[in-house]
Amino acid sequence: MEFVEVSAKTVNEAITKACIELGVSSDRLEIQVVSEGSSGFLGFGAKPAVIKARKKEEPVNDSVVKHKTENPVEKKEAVKKEVVSENKVEPLTAKEEQKEEHIKVDKSEEEIVVMKASAQKFLDSVFHAMNLEVDINMVYHAGNDSLDIDFSGEDMGILIGKRGQTLDSLQYLTSLVVNKDQKEYVRVKLDTENYRKRRKETLENLAKNIAYKVRKTRKPVSLEPMNPYERRIIHSALQGNKWVETYSEGKEPYRHVVITAKNN
Repeated sequence: MEFVEVSAKTVNEAITKACIELGVSSDRLEIQVVSEGSSGFLGFGAKPAVIKARKKEEPVNDSVVKHKTENPVEKKEAVKKEVVSENKVEPLTAKEEQKEEHIKVDKSEEEIVVMKASAQKFLDSVFHAMNLEVDINMVYHAGNDSLDIDFSGEDMGILIGKRGQTLDSLQYLTSLVVNKDQKEYVRVKLDTENYRKRRKETLENLAKNIAYKVRKTRKPVSLEPMNPYERRIIHSALQGNKWVETYSEGKEPYRHVVITAKNN
């Protein structure tokens, strides 16, 4: 992949802008600083920071060669076991239960204010670098220790991106900022124009349509790569289906769901 050139007031803002544009976190970017920029004198002669960035190349997966000699049935069973982490909630151990109880302890008003302020500051800097006017609404839910952030404004499709990739990347980066000074992990969810609900309904309909096709043809169908959240939606939508079953295969970010007929 070729480098893309990105400019902003500071190098950090340029890197954030590149993360959003390329749909990945900063640790998966190869970055070259062209110019660190300058603030000038009393605002005159200011120069923007300029970087070049591209996605890091994915390592070659030698398991592709191995699959040629593997028993297809054994491979399928092995892969299906991996679905457990996506599709089921395993019982908590005593230690994990204690941690779960600790997570549910309510935060003080001061902690919530600080949490929201850190998210607001980060998002404001991102939208400023993107020259976007966005209204931000935040709601903290003490019950599951989560921070829901909703955007509104003109042309929010820019923030959603292709299949929600831009929104997911921005959510990941915001989560890093919010949790930087938190003792316990806070779940951050970003949404705009009710995209999350609409995407969920689209995936559920897709799962049912593909399942019908697989039932008729008896041929497995591999879906496009999806993030863990979207793969869980597919698994859940077909969990009780008596004609087909699902499993995931591949490595991130190319991991995808396979829908195959049951041996009835």
